[in-house]
Amino acid sequence: MLLVDTSIWIDHLHQLESSLADALHGSMVGQHPMVVGELALGALRDRAAFLELLANLPEIQVATHGEVMHLVEERQLYGQGLSFVDAHLLASTLLTSGARLWTRDKRLLKNAQALGIAYSPDD
Repeated sequence: MLLVDTSIWIDHLHQLESSLADALHGSMVGQHPMVVGELALGALRDRAAFLELLANLPEIQVATHGEVMHLVEERQLYGQGLSFVDAHLLASTLLTSGARLWTRDKRLLKNAQALGIAYSPDD
């Protein structure tokens, strides 16, 4: 399953991301409530339809606050320019068997690569 970060969704909303469209059609995309929340705060075209699409995607395992804090300390994620949402996405991806994180955020990508959970459509 792919956890698609907000950065990929925003690019997809501005110009079709064919790799994301293929993953959606292949039922390979999961959602995280924090990504949905970030997107819901934006100015969305066809807002209701898009939010419904997100709501109908399977939810990956959402990390608890304690699990995220443990990951932050264990992997020394502090001081690297990550947001708490970023840390949640990393932890949740790690907790979901076989999941990978797709992002264009450079800091988040670097950490996902270090954890072995980064996804690239070129893989």
